[in-house]
Amino acid sequence: MKSFVFEYDFAMNMEVAAGTLTFYEDGRIISECGGQKLEMLAGEIKEALVKPGVGCGLLYVKMADESGDKVLCRFTMSALVKAGDFCKIVNFYIKTGNSAIPDKVEPRVCPICGRPLIEGLKICVFCYNKMGVIKRALSYLTPYIKNIALAEIILLVSYIFFLSIPVLNRYLIDNHLRPQLGPAQQIFLLAAAMLLARGLRESLFIFSSRIFNRASMRYCNDLRTTAYKKLQTLSMNSFSKRTPGDLIRRIMEDTNTIRDFVTDGGRFVIEMVFMFIVALVILLLTNAKLTLLLFLPVPFVMIFLSNFWKIIHNRYERQWRKNSRCSSILHDIIKGIRTVKAFGNEDAEIKKFAKANHELATISSDNEALWARLFPLLTFFTGIGEILILYFGGTAILGGEMSIGVLMQFTMYIAYIYSPLRWMVMLPRWLAEATTSMVKLFEIMDEEPEIGETEGQRKVPISGEVKFENVSFGYKSYEPVLKGIDLDIKPGEMIGLVGKSGVGKSTLINLVMRLYDPNIGRISINGTDIRDIPPNYLHESIGVVFQDPFLFAGSYYDNIAYAKPDATTEEIIAAAKAANAHDFIVQTADGYNTLIGEGGQSLSGGERQRLSIARAIIKNPDILILDEATSSLDVETEATIQESLGRLVKGRTTIAIAHRLSTLRHADRLVVLDEGVVAEVGTHIELLRKKGIYYKLVMAQRQSSKLAETVA
Repeated sequence: MKSFVFEYDFAMNMEVAAGTLTFYEDGRIISECGGQKLEMLAGEIKEALVKPGVGCGLLYVKMADESGDKVLCRFTMSALVKAGDFCKIVNFYIKTGNSAIPDKVEPRVCPICGRPLIEGLKICVFCYNKMGVIKRALSYLTPYIKNIALAEIILLVSYIFFLSIPVLNRYLIDNHLRPQLGPAQQIFLLAAAMLLARGLRESLFIFSSRIFNRASMRYCNDLRTTAYKKLQTLSMNSFSKRTPGDLIRRIMEDTNTIRDFVTDGGRFVIEMVFMFIVALVILLLTNAKLTLLLFLPVPFVMIFLSNFWKIIHNRYERQWRKNSRCSSILHDIIKGIRTVKAFGNEDAEIKKFAKANHELATISSDNEALWARLFPLLTFFTGIGEILILYFGGTAILGGEMSIGVLMQFTMYIAYIYSPLRWMVMLPRWLAEATTSMVKLFEIMDEEPEIGETEGQRKVPISGEVKFENVSFGYKSYEPVLKGIDLDIKPGEMIGLVGKSGVGKSTLINLVMRLYDPNIGRISINGTDIRDIPPNYLHESIGVVFQDPFLFAGSYYDNIAYAKPDATTEEIIAAAKAANAHDFIVQTADGYNTLIGEGGQSLSGGERQRLSIARAIIKNPDILILDEATSSLDVETEATIQESLGRLVKGRTTIAIAHRLSTLRHADRLVVLDEGVVAEVGTHIELLRKKGIYYKLVMAQRQSSKLAETVA
């Protein structure tokens, strides 16, 4: 039996506890906590309510027999949203007698650590498997592993030349820089050998870097393309949970962060380990006791790093969120700049962005300040080894136990020994940034699309017959927008959807396009459930003209051909003429090749709408959806649009929503929606004679028009 479980964390006596409040689909409500159990039926309840307080809240019910209120549980404020969801499900059952328990409930808190999950993320940034996400990021390197291996081998050879320089330097000092030893020619040869070693090292480094950078960029490209492909498969519900700025940051910036860590970081690991081992072997062979002094600070550094990671990771996750917030605000402001300026809200938007940017700057500054305090401390620990080498090495030279060349070799190799250790000091910061980005990106890539191609789907002939059978839908199942819709649309029929704002007109056409699936019931086309039709094939058969059509940055030609990329020039022009768009297009400097800005903001509303209609015409769809296609247009422009729409709807099944009811009077049938149900169905004349909801809407609109004319 399906159930909805709300886990609360306070007992009635306000002590911390673990309790569950469960609603079953048969209407039973059971609260259990600390061995105590409370059971009741939803039929005994008038309404379930949540009351937030200071630091905690309570969930209580009003009893149907007017016996008063009864508290079911108490909870901390982190559970407030889920408590609200519980009440909505119970209240929906009380009103309708139907249970609307979601099949899948998104977690609000981490089941491991109990911390609230970040909005838009299903993964806890504290408890995820860090090595797991790193291994996954590394797996995308597989196609380029040969190139990377070649680059690394070349680079390691270059380091052999580089590491030979201190040995040559020691030999030069100890054997040729004493007045009584060696001719100048030998000194010159040793100096030339050191110069040659450095030259070979730099040449091989350049060659290796070119190979490595090419593979690195392709790796980043693969990550970005894979994430973008997955983004295209996600349902509208997934997009509604995230801001455009957040998604852009994940696809663009986070992939760069991952590339820097996996490719550059991976290369540095190999280089540092190789350099460390070679230098260590040489030093141990030269003087084992002095070498051991170098490692005295290492245990302190490692202990410090293990604790430092816990602090820095949390801080960089917060910095990521603030950065994402800034990106989202910036995206919205730029996209809606016309609205901002129209309402004179520039100062308000500046303050909003300045506040978000200040928060980002604050956390970034705090992180850098912490780093600035801790990094010198770690550097100091590693510097102790250098001081020990100079002291004991210098003492050994004075005692005749060591040559100056050996000490010089040690001081030069100190950098090769401590560089990996100092790099490890930087690792927590780098790792925190990278793994945070990995979690954000892989969370998108792992999300299962709610609507997609499945086994058993098939392409069926589509002639335009659309049927709704007991369809109910809500963006949350317990908040239905449409309730029990039954509607049969015949092929070639034009249906007008009428009703007040918010009654579900746009939701109904979203269901036809299968942007969402019904919670209850089915929608069929030519007798086949649309869930059994491949989404891409279904969308190819449906043409849409929206109230506010979106145009892409490109030419007129590109925007019309968007619905049919292989269309010929003749087809493009014919579609533009049918949409009454040809005349204004040819009057521009470059005609059909004229570039328009993103969204077509330089065009009038009527011009954008006519391009949208041309785009629908060239698609030649079996089913046409008009969503307020003539809304907010002047009478003359509307007449032009209506003329082009008349050509478009001819012989096609059409579902139209219109702001002006007069534009739908020629529809074959009008469907009046009221409070999510089909209230009336009939022709324009039939519904006027009925003097019901449609009649009142028409009269109200006429009265509004007369008032507008009087004012004018």
